[in-house]
Amino acid sequence: MDDLHIRRTGRTGRITLTRPQALNALTYQMCHDIEAALDGWRHDDAVSLIILDAEGEKAFCAGGDIAEMYRTGTSGNYDYGRRFWRDEYRLNAKLAEYPKPVVAFLNGFTMGGGVGLGGHVSHRIVGQSSKISMPECAIGFVPDVGGTHLLAQAPGRLGEYLGLTAYRMNAADALYAGFADHFIPEDTWSALKERLAESGNVEALQGAGAGPAPLAALRPEIDALFAGERLQDIVNALRSAATEFAQRTLATMERHAPLAMATTVEMLHRLRGPSLSIRKALELEYRVSHRIMEHGDFLEGIRAAIIDKDRQPHWRHALDRMPQVDVSKLLRPLGPDTLDFKERAMHIAFIGLGNMGAPMAANLAAAGHQVTGFDVAGTTTEGVTKAPTAPEAVRGADLVITMLPNGDILRAVAAEVVPHMKPGAVLLDCSTVDVAAARAVAMMAEEAGLKALDAPVSGGIGGASAGTLTFMVGGSDEAFEIAKPLFEIMGQKAVHCGASGNGQAAKICNNMILGVTMIATCEAFALADKLGLSREAMFDVVSTSSGYSWSMNAYCPAPGVGPTSPADNGYNPGFAAELMLKDLRLSQKAAEAADADTPMGHAACELYRSFVEEEDGKGRDFSAMLPRFETRRRGN
Repeated sequence: MDDLHIRRTGRTGRITLTRPQALNALTYQMCHDIEAALDGWRHDDAVSLIILDAEGEKAFCAGGDIAEMYRTGTSGNYDYGRRFWRDEYRLNAKLAEYPKPVVAFLNGFTMGGGVGLGGHVSHRIVGQSSKISMPECAIGFVPDVGGTHLLAQAPGRLGEYLGLTAYRMNAADALYAGFADHFIPEDTWSALKERLAESGNVEALQGAGAGPAPLAALRPEIDALFAGERLQDIVNALRSAATEFAQRTLATMERHAPLAMATTVEMLHRLRGPSLSIRKALELEYRVSHRIMEHGDFLEGIRAAIIDKDRQPHWRHALDRMPQVDVSKLLRPLGPDTLDFKERAMHIAFIGLGNMGAPMAANLAAAGHQVTGFDVAGTTTEGVTKAPTAPEAVRGADLVITMLPNGDILRAVAAEVVPHMKPGAVLLDCSTVDVAAARAVAMMAEEAGLKALDAPVSGGIGGASAGTLTFMVGGSDEAFEIAKPLFEIMGQKAVHCGASGNGQAAKICNNMILGVTMIATCEAFALADKLGLSREAMFDVVSTSSGYSWSMNAYCPAPGVGPTSPADNGYNPGFAAELMLKDLRLSQKAAEAADADTPMGHAACELYRSFVEEEDGKGRDFSAMLPRFETRRRGN
């Protein structure tokens, strides 16, 4: 262990990185040795806390030692890198979740792998020399080692800025952005470590003022420029801004790998929210790590920066021609190769293997869970064991998932399967149904000694396949915690909305907004056409102005404008108009029951009713309202 000095001093376990000539970059063996030390001290009563530090003045840890990854990767052997990342990420999670205080002294450069080592622990100390950054996009990679966990929690849009530009934070910046906890002058560190070793008590940590954070002054401009849904939105905003900061930032980003930057933006948007956890971030990062050498720019980035040092990387994509589908490919679930935190696989029953249910069940099976499925049409999907009946499917299951067309069918299926479920199991309904049906089924389950959740989804068939759904969940805290690992496989976000039925309430309110905004977006495009305004100009203005909405920016109803959407495929449904009508009817039924005034929701419901039942909307995407408005005149 020449690269590490591991020992016990007083009441502390001490781990010191001893590669100052290599800026204390982490090797594979160092990761294993650090993990072994942590495991040994976990239950050692003589060790009250852990100290992480490093020799030399230049760096705590400037990243991972990637030379061997390059050598093996360029020979076509991707397994070495994958093993390194799997084991390193397990260490990162262990540090974040360690049951005893861990104090890291982050002097000098703390970059990449150094952030994974010292950035998630309970007490992160910075000083005058601290320079912290996530520089991965510069070498064709994405922020990893749990870096996305920190970036997604940074104030405003600092996460996108820090991840895309590799900006080096000083001590004040690191405190402001959430990468550090205490500023302590470095000339006191030696004495402080002695006090910690003697007392074994973190009360000895007394932070001082680090001064103003440059990032705090820049944040209003960063928040405005980096608020886009995708990388192209951010690039467009930077190009449109006349400030020196915007142009300097754009020049930096133009040197970085477009695929890496676009993937970073998508990762942060998926992770940001109340369901964020270190394990969720690491699992998403590992999807990229597992594929990056074969399908990304990582090897080329290392060549240009580290091996040949010509600083002339040949990236796969140009900045303005970055297909989002390549981002999706990097972020798809890995199936049997999913990052393993040694959690027990669950026995899951899945009832309803239609367009949504089948890919959701397949993703669960691909993640290593035992999935038994049943559908009245006799369909099945990859990795799922087919059961002859619904009661047969649910016998012995830890958790039963239903994805069904309406509340009446949900009630009937629940009445059929609940008597056959094992005590304590969870009934998780992902259908979109009326609130009353959701609450009735939850009561039925609870009376039978089961736990129940209603968790309707947003994201459509594409989100079900890609594992990027959003779940709006109603039910008990206990049931939510049991199902949370499954939400993280099937989706990008799960929001616990409260008691049973609240998930359905959130879904119908969300989709009422979606229906109304899509109609407004289509009306505006049709008006722009008749006023002689080009659709491209319309999109460029609205997508970066106060008219910004998901309907415009992510699901634009005008073909050939904005990111690819069903409009570019003849309005073949991603989310069918009749499904939007169903959700709007549910919202109006709920509004009537709650005595709520929803005039816009009512108007949207009536428009979609006419579109589906009297016109040509059935079987088309809900954004096909645009060609409808194109042919209509005022008053007809």
